[in-house]
Amino acid sequence: MLPGIDDGAKDLETSLAMARMAVADGITITACTPHITPGIYDNTGPGIRRAVQALREVFERESIPLKLAPGADVHLAPNLSEGLKSGMLQSLNGSRYFLFEPPHHVAPPRLEDAVFDVMAGGWQPIFTHPERLTWIENHYQTIVNIAEAGAWMQITAGSLTGTFGKRARYWGERMIDEGLVHILATDAHNLKARSPVLSAGVQAVEAKLGAEAARDMVVTRPLAVLRNNPPESVPAAVGLPPEACKKKWELFGLFRRPQ
Repeated sequence: MLPGIDDGAKDLETSLAMARMAVADGITITACTPHITPGIYDNTGPGIRRAVQALREVFERESIPLKLAPGADVHLAPNLSEGLKSGMLQSLNGSRYFLFEPPHHVAPPRLEDAVFDVMAGGWQPIFTHPERLTWIENHYQTIVNIAEAGAWMQITAGSLTGTFGKRARYWGERMIDEGLVHILATDAHNLKARSPVLSAGVQAVEAKLGAEAARDMVVTRPLAVLRNNPPESVPAAVGLPPEACKKKWELFGLFRRPQ
């Protein structure tokens, strides 16, 4: 939502329109999470925090009732823990939680080790949009291992409604059913294909797991993140009963493989 600092909102006018769209969809707080990708988007924690504060002031002048929290999509890099500790890499609202965005097209070697190392340093990674990774088919067990080790998984609401195609929907629904998903997010970039709308995705989760599980994904856990509450203080991720889930996805895989 921050204008002009990565591939999100291109200008202030777009940021304001996105904010109004989010409010109309019932969103009251949003985390501004531009990419920190060395050599592509050379954003830093201090720069992001300044941009968030500037946008807050504009929202106040425009009477837009949307609260903003600083964050970033942090990419795999050396000395990840040190960067977060120094504030040069931006965690979510200055908390122990941070968005960890893996490479989209190539499964990095020793990814599990990198995640475990940063967790050992006291940080809580939130693995972003795993359902949209092009390598998930051949490395799904890696995703499962990372989640079972305690990292949180965040999927995009649009993946559950078909915005990102059949593959993302397949893996997003499967991860929901298997109880691997902690947070549902907009991953908003613009006003059309990547809009700041969460409600349709919430309805999709409600249809699968019920209203309480959906609320935990969009209210309970996100608030715990912003307040820096420990992960064990919030409800664990839930899914379908294991045996029912296993049978469902075995049959699904036989008759409708994602394209």
